[in-house]
Amino acid sequence: MSMSRSVRQNSLFRYKADRLPVFIISLLTLLDFALYFTVDSAVVLVVYYVLMILPKASICAWNHHHQHIFTFRNGLLNRILELVYALHTGVTTHLWRLHHVLGHHLNFLDQEKDESRWKRKNGKQMGALEYSLNVALTAYPRGYQVGKRFPKQLRAFILYALLTFVVVAVLVWFNPVAGVMLFAVPMATSLFLTAYVTYGHHAGLDTQNEFEASYNNLSRWYNIFTGNLGYHTAHHHKQGVHWSKLPQLHASIEHKIPSHLYQKSVVTKVLLGG
Repeated sequence: MSMSRSVRQNSLFRYKADRLPVFIISLLTLLDFALYFTVDSAVVLVVYYVLMILPKASICAWNHHHQHIFTFRNGLLNRILELVYALHTGVTTHLWRLHHVLGHHLNFLDQEKDESRWKRKNGKQMGALEYSLNVALTAYPRGYQVGKRFPKQLRAFILYALLTFVVVAVLVWFNPVAGVMLFAVPMATSLFLTAYVTYGHHAGLDTQNEFEASYNNLSRWYNIFTGNLGYHTAHHHKQGVHWSKLPQLHASIEHKIPSHLYQKSVVTKVLLGG
């Protein structure tokens, strides 16, 4: 066995591309806790919350990637990372694995089954706000429903969801203002924004052709901050492909994607310049 292969197998990370995102997110987590223990000003905490809305929304993308392919080779490290992600995003261990990986990805072409469905029961398309509220408020119940078919995944989901909510409850009890503004409110906000971004991935694309069912955003900056989530058709084509490999996968299928499915998000246009 070569030395390079041995090092690769002994690494804590499955893919070295995950090292920098995890490092940055860990620093942001330490910053949250540093403020929690040192800042008493509600004004400062509110300003910090506002400034962190978009960064924490970006963390949602990395939590999503982790639910597809676990970041670490070690199970305990993955559970710790998921607690960190949950405190930023409001999405606990295995919620997206059930709701998204084992739900949405299998059903996104069927609006009667899709866990992130953008159609109302009458067949009409929801607006962005309606959709976002619907998906955010039903995320946990729908994840639970999917979990009934996957008992092992469901047990982990329930256990770590309860653990996460206990942790947040203790943080709020010990320091109410900081606990609410640094953890409880950002978690709810990020869950809503996760749903809002998902609306822009599929809404209005009523088709049975997987290559015509997702919008794509090829903006360099958008994909840096979201881990190539803009290559969304490729992601749905092979959801088990690591985020760092999506541009190559996209290149192999881009001839199958209609030109009108390349768009730019509001965030990309306003904040990232295109």
